[in-house]
Amino acid sequence: MLKKMRHVTIYTTDKEYSHFIELARNLHYVKRIETDEEDDAQNVIQNIQTGLEEVNQFKKGALKTTSAQDFLNEL
Repeated sequence: MLKKMRHVTIYTTDKEYSHFIELARNLHYVKRIETDEEDDAQNVIQNIQTGLEEVNQFKKGALKTTSAQDFLNEL
C-alpha cells in the first residue's frame, strides 16, 4: 500500500526560522525538509555551470561577447 505524501509551506520570520527547522527535523514523521536556502544554492550552482558553458563556447568561437566598455555604455 502506497502512503500518500503531503507537503506544507510555512512562512516564518528569520528570528523563528532556525528554531522551527530544528523542531521539524526532530519529528519522526517528517521525511524531507526543503528550504528556500536549498533553492538559492541550487540556483547558484546552475548559474556557475551556465557561465562555465558560455566561457567554453566563447573559447571555441561559438559565442560572441561584447567588450566591457560596450556593456557599460549600454547601461
